Amino acid sequence: MTGMRGLSVFISDIRNCQNKEAERLRVDKELGNIRTCFKNEKVLTPYKKKKYVWKMLYIHMLGYDVDFGHMEAVSLISAPKYPEKQVGYIVTSCLLNENHDFLRLAINTVRNDIIGRNETFQCLALTLVGNIGGRDFAESLAPDVQKLLISSSCRPLVRKKAALCLLRLFRKNPDAINADGWADRMAQLLDERDLGVLTSSTSLLVSLVSNNHEAYSSCLPKCVKILERLARNQDVPQEYTYYGIPSPWLQVKAMRALQYFPTIEDPSTRKSLFEVLQRILMGTDVVKNVNKNNASHAVLFEALSLVMHLDAEKEMMSQCVALLGKFISVREPNIRYLGLENMTRMLMVTDVQDIIKKHQSQIITSLKDPDISIRRRALDLLYGMCDVSNAKDIVEELLQYLSTAEFSMREELSLKAAILAEKFAPDLSWYVDVILQLIDKAGDFVSDDIWFRVVQFVTNNEDLQPYAASKAREYLDKTAIHETMVKVSAYILGEYGHLLARQPGCSASELFNILHEKLPRVSTPTIPILLSTYAKLLMHAQPPDPELEKKIWAVFKKYESCIDVEIQQRAVEYFELSKKGAAFMDVLAEMPKFPERQSSLIKKAEEVEDTADQSAIKLRAQQQPSNALVLADPQPVSGAPPPLKVPSVSGSTNPESVARSLPQPNGTPSPDLLSDLLGPLAIEASPGDVSTEQHGPIGAEGVPEEVGGSAIVPVEEQTNTVEVIGNIAERFHALCLKDSGVLYEDPYIQIGIKAEWRGHQGRLVLFLGNKNTSPLTSVQTLILPPAHLRLELSPVPDTIPPRAQVQSPLEVMNIRPSRDVAVLDFSYMFGTKLVSAKLRIPATLNKFLQPIQLTSEEFFPQWRSLSGPPLKLQEVVRGVRPLALPEMATLFNSFRVTICPGLDPNPNNLVASSTFYSESTGAMICLARIETDPADRTQLRLTVGSGDPTLTFELKEFIKEQLITIPMGSRALVPAPTPAPPVAQPLSPAALADDPGALLAGLL
Repeated sequence: MTGMRGLSVFISDIRNCQNKEAERLRVDKELGNIRTCFKNEKVLTPYKKKKYVWKMLYIHMLGYDVDFGHMEAVSLISAPKYPEKQVGYIVTSCLLNENHDFLRLAINTVRNDIIGRNETFQCLALTLVGNIGGRDFAESLAPDVQKLLISSSCRPLVRKKAALCLLRLFRKNPDAINADGWADRMAQLLDERDLGVLTSSTSLLVSLVSNNHEAYSSCLPKCVKILERLARNQDVPQEYTYYGIPSPWLQVKAMRALQYFPTIEDPSTRKSLFEVLQRILMGTDVVKNVNKNNASHAVLFEALSLVMHLDAEKEMMSQCVALLGKFISVREPNIRYLGLENMTRMLMVTDVQDIIKKHQSQIITSLKDPDISIRRRALDLLYGMCDVSNAKDIVEELLQYLSTAEFSMREELSLKAAILAEKFAPDLSWYVDVILQLIDKAGDFVSDDIWFRVVQFVTNNEDLQPYAASKAREYLDKTAIHETMVKVSAYILGEYGHLLARQPGCSASELFNILHEKLPRVSTPTIPILLSTYAKLLMHAQPPDPELEKKIWAVFKKYESCIDVEIQQRAVEYFELSKKGAAFMDVLAEMPKFPERQSSLIKKAEEVEDTADQSAIKLRAQQQPSNALVLADPQPVSGAPPPLKVPSVSGSTNPESVARSLPQPNGTPSPDLLSDLLGPLAIEASPGDVSTEQHGPIGAEGVPEEVGGSAIVPVEEQTNTVEVIGNIAERFHALCLKDSGVLYEDPYIQIGIKAEWRGHQGRLVLFLGNKNTSPLTSVQTLILPPAHLRLELSPVPDTIPPRAQVQSPLEVMNIRPSRDVAVLDFSYMFGTKLVSAKLRIPATLNKFLQPIQLTSEEFFPQWRSLSGPPLKLQEVVRGVRPLALPEMATLFNSFRVTICPGLDPNPNNLVASSTFYSESTGAMICLARIETDPADRTQLRLTVGSGDPTLTFELKEFIKEQLITIPMGSRALVPAPTPAPPVAQPLSPAALADDPGALLAGLL
């Protein structure tokens, strides 16, 4: 830009503007001048073009839209001189994105610069591709970039850029690199002595092994050698030493690459790696220099992750915990935070919890830290490390901290204290004490679920009832108590207050007086509980107390005209029942025991969790509302189809109905590996309660469409006058289980699909075939994508000629797990007739699954690491289509979930596994267990687990949908009568030979 006086004057004018409006006027003036000069090509010299393009870039950097001149910027790339070419590459990289059409015009020029001998031009071209290269660049340039990377004649500067450029191309198109032919070359690159090239190549390796670690197994020992070289500081130039640490970036990347390999089989390689990790653990300490701390801790925490991944010996695990214990005791808050966070991650490793307990006092001290983020991490760590041996100490500390904790933490703190007290109570009287203290100290932050739960325990344990009643009576003596305490005390004393009748101050009359004192200060929802308590006290009064009866009747009469219907109804009914004598005793008999069920507090904890262990339910609610039709009810005895529950568009669903889990005998999930499924199949609820009424969208044939496959997107009623050939729902379900077929067909057009899937990406090609001798005009296609998919549909021509076929590629990228599906909204004109339809695109959850066969040595450790919700979810599924086990295994294989035979000792069970790919989760293994009841094939118990809570929930719901309504592709397994769809008239052989639509159907 040196010597460009016009550019310097323009920048000076912009800087001298007094306000935003003056700047805008000057920019608009300059843009008008540039536009005029670009139109007059005769006076546009290379110098002027370069100057104007620089001005466009400066205007773009100021935040203004530059919607012209892109062609001039791209054309400068082909200039023979460096100044113009440099401008072209820089401005093109800044103004255009990877999907811009003008970039395709520059592919040949960029390729010529890459394969040329001018290293400066090569660097410019590689930088452009590395920043904005898309799929087109990947298909055209990947082989040339690979040759450049492995070339021994190129300088390290060029090879560094080539490695990063190839990384970009691989991310855009994984097919750009053939693993079979590139694995050996990749291993050779890891022998590179230049650390710059080696660092860039390791970045490429991390991405490659995350997609397919088996193909690059030869790179594993090379990564260990890199770590050995850096750990010994051998042949490390000074420019790659950061505060005395040899290339910390390369160390982190090498250890991250090793974490994608499942195990290290070679004993010598494993020994060498553990020696390196030992040296890192021993050589890391906290120093005063912040930059050195940051670098050394980045290496250390990556080493800790690798140690956990490799399931190292207990001695090394102890050393890791001891090092983290040192971190949580230093003064620097960032280091304390990292120590607490990594210690929480260490809890996932077996046999480490006892070692972490040694630092319990220091962790409790962190609860009083001034930094709230450190206090939250300390709370999470205490919650995770609690067990029977230390539950009393931890819960008492939490109760003490509750009085001084800030309001933003009290709700979470109360919930976790209640859960720990329930799970690890040495005796139930201690549990009652803890909950009552909790309500007394933080009543505003104690949810109803907590006092509901203590009521369930008291009701179900007769030995606990007198103690609970006496404790409730003690709290009522306080002058000021929280309303929640009034609720729980009133309920317990109403049910079991008569057990204290012989104690002083506990007669029915005295209990009524002390409770009635609280009545004026409670809110409307509490009054019905007090009225029920009064009725119970009146019933239990022995001998009958006329004075008490008179007082309670007066209260009932007072509330007979209350505006609140609940209060009014209770007052009237209790007043009338109290005159019935024996009937009054029968109606108000003691509450029966509650059925054992999963603790609602666990569900509540999932909803408020703010760490990586967020529940699938909360994540699901944060996503855009799903219009999926949910089949949740069992099938009626009559054999009629189950009713469809259609959530509202607002997405307001009841989390308890979504996250229904199998009840355990003690109300909590079983911690055993698979014993939660090896017990007898317990199925509750009566199928006779289910309504047989059908609710659902009406298909083109005038019958309710059957729900199946993945999430069904309700599409508004079609107004087409054409008759659809075949059943659209059946075609969609068939394409959910295969990759090619016909999606839609009517008398004028046939739409076919051919798809290929790799990892979290997919490529579909839509074939639109005109079946008639007249053209189809005004053809329009629009993709309505869900939030979890990134879709790019190539434009479709406005007119499809007679007897012709057009293709429209559709690129799909999976961002995160979800069952929602994309919708293709297309329309066309045939003569004067407008035809439109909305079709579901078969880019469903199972398309991003890759079957994987696991042995018992691989399956059980991963199953054990998934301790429970939300990473492992369980549900009893009813209304299942009856299938024999081989047929069910075939069904699971059809949606890419592989059955692993021989892992379950029960022959009526199935164990399955698969690998799910998405941009957020990467490659993640999913495990499933299906337990069937041989006596009743219409119900089973399903357990699904993975390392991501959202994926666990979505996969469980997907499998449940498949089992309840089996897709049409598997319909042969279970014949079911369906209305015959309209059948198109068969074509003659000659017509078949000339009809592209028929040929397309035959090919697909």
